[in-house]
Amino acid sequence: MKCSCLCFLAILLLPAALLHAAEKGYATFAAATVHPLATQAALQAYEKGGNAIDAAVAAGLTLGVVDGHNSGIGGGCFFVIRAKDGTLTCIDGREMAPTQANRDMYVIDGKLDPEASRTGALASAVPGVLRAYERALQQHGKLSLAELLLPAAAIAEQGFPIDEVYARKLAATADKLKKFPASAALFFKADGSPLQRGDKLVQKDLAATYRAVAQHGTKWFYEGPYATQMEAWMHQNGGILTAADMASYVAKEREPVTASYRGYDIVAMPPPSSGGVHVAQILQIMEHFPIRDMPEASRVHVITEAMKLAFADRAHWLGDPDFVRVPRGLIDPAYAAELAEKINLNQPAPVKSHHMPPRWEGDIFGKHTTFLCTADAEGNWVALNQTLNTAFGSKVIVPGTGVLLNDEMDDFAVQPGVPNAFKLIGAEANAIAPGKRPLSSMSPTIIFKEGQPMLVTGAAGGPTIITQVLLLISNVIDRGLGPNAALQQPRFHHQWSPDELKIEKAFGTETLAELEKMGHALDRSSGFGSCQAILWDESRKLLIPAHDPRVPGLSIGR
Repeated sequence: MKCSCLCFLAILLLPAALLHAAEKGYATFAAATVHPLATQAALQAYEKGGNAIDAAVAAGLTLGVVDGHNSGIGGGCFFVIRAKDGTLTCIDGREMAPTQANRDMYVIDGKLDPEASRTGALASAVPGVLRAYERALQQHGKLSLAELLLPAAAIAEQGFPIDEVYARKLAATADKLKKFPASAALFFKADGSPLQRGDKLVQKDLAATYRAVAQHGTKWFYEGPYATQMEAWMHQNGGILTAADMASYVAKEREPVTASYRGYDIVAMPPPSSGGVHVAQILQIMEHFPIRDMPEASRVHVITEAMKLAFADRAHWLGDPDFVRVPRGLIDPAYAAELAEKINLNQPAPVKSHHMPPRWEGDIFGKHTTFLCTADAEGNWVALNQTLNTAFGSKVIVPGTGVLLNDEMDDFAVQPGVPNAFKLIGAEANAIAPGKRPLSSMSPTIIFKEGQPMLVTGAAGGPTIITQVLLLISNVIDRGLGPNAALQQPRFHHQWSPDELKIEKAFGTETLAELEKMGHALDRSSGFGSCQAILWDESRKLLIPAHDPRVPGLSIGR
């Protein structure tokens, strides 16, 4: 892979030893996840003879047990993999709308019911995680899916103490979880109160499901007893997801999004992820400004304006490429230059609608969340995002299975112009259709220098995933920070609609006041999101993993 951009890199102006001297590195393997047990599972898979792909799947399966409010086998995922032979693979394990789904399915008695796409039987799409894991392992792994399932099953059966984040999300969704007997039985005490921090969560049904898949393969889940049991529950509770929908699911391989930023190459997930497209688009707009040398408020302002332009395009153009035409021109450098000219350095510019990328009619892409990353000395790098959508997905556990179902139908535009749970607006491109995959903000990304991987990153947090990833990349490339230092920097996010700048208070009163003076409407936050990363330190020949200090987690290696 050759870099197409000749721009000078700020990071190259500083000695690598100064950049990363305080960052702990590892020689042969590194992993970073939001939970210590998942990171340890990744390391154990590697020590068992696996590689970074096996480690990522082990961590993903474990997160489905210990971080189940965010992801699990009832949800979806995206893989971006750089294999040791240089092969780039993007695996789309995104959920898929049932065959009985239709664009007006949430218009009930003539009135839109937005809660129906978020809670209960109508909220769930066909899960894709297990099929995506299987495909990743078949193409690039060394261990079997069964070998990776069994340790996670043991954790589910033995139980683990839930952490502060788990307890907080459980308390916040308690009223909805109580509506479903299997969910209530798992997450609540005998007195009706939800489990609290430090309480042990034992998931014997989920352990049995993991072991059944290990023994019988993924067909048990997609074409056998699980699918049959899930369909029976749906039939009894007004759902439309069927065993036939499950059997028809395919994890697809897609061509990655590729772009450049200041001499680095970006490889990211293509649609139905909007993340890769818009991380690249925003970075390419930013390339027209001296980000490294700008005062803090000016830097935040310029990047915010780039975010607004990209999210306006997202609302109009992005959707499942198997159903709609998503123009490649969105990441055309000439288009980025055109958008950069619209940015006023002194005040916010109104962005009334999307813009028109070049060749939009013909040049198209081919047909709550968690993030983890792994890398090994052989040259395997993995970025894996997986999700149930909002906390605890649809809040439904299919009785006897332990599997929480996603509420991914809410990631469609349930009606044009109607915001979803994350206040994102969609248009016709993301309308509901049978067999269609909803748009996602998940942004698993690998950055290359001179053809070699040097940074893998991704995030969790709805639409802020896109902005967290691009800020991490900018903090490393533009500001010369190591990954842990980069993750400690305060964040900001603008998604065009609503017209407000979500920004962490850690920027300080002076910067916040200056941004308000420019004309930005601020939504102050104590902290948001969760980003992970691994960086290759060329000077020390070490992999440096980093996890977000805003949430519990662990980065580890050997």
